[in-house]
Amino acid sequence: MTNRALPPYTHIPGVTPHPLRDPAGHSYREPKSLGQILEHSPSDVDLTWENLPSQPEFQWAVKLFNAGYYWEAHEAWESLWHLAGRTGWLADYLKGLIKLAAAGVKLREHNLSGVERHARRASELFQSVSNELVSSSERSCPLLLTKLIVLSDHLIEQPPPLPEDRTGRPVAVFPQLPAEVISFSES
Repeated sequence: MTNRALPPYTHIPGVTPHPLRDPAGHSYREPKSLGQILEHSPSDVDLTWENLPSQPEFQWAVKLFNAGYYWEAHEAWESLWHLAGRTGWLADYLKGLIKLAAAGVKLREHNLSGVERHARRASELFQSVSNELVSSSERSCPLLLTKLIVLSDHLIEQPPPLPEDRTGRPVAVFPQLPAEVISFSES
């Protein structure tokens, strides 16, 4: 797991400074010129199911999620979703994690309909990936997908209580992601 230090706060839209756009944000950097943006080359990593757990950005997102930094986890997984090409079952798996994190953001915003909407979409995406893997003769369906579907469905049926803290202090309102999310083991 990554040793990066956690941010000083988690972003709650409308409550805390936007981490990237606001100069007071925890991850703010001066805007780049178009030339600087074009010079930045995307990662040369070819993301696969097998190497995803070893990706530092993936490990960082899991650490953020488990510590209650849902907006930041969403952003980290989204960068990998783009790297995965935004289509296909690996991208759908990442999008499911993005939707779980978005449900956490909505809970911090006290928006229960948003929690339900994002959790429902996460469940659908995880189910779709599970079906795709089962139909593939090359791969088995990891137990982690079943656990993520159960977690998503539980959020729909029984969302956690609304966090009272509205300062941006991270509050882990969801259960920790199962260890299999990190290792993809079958245990």
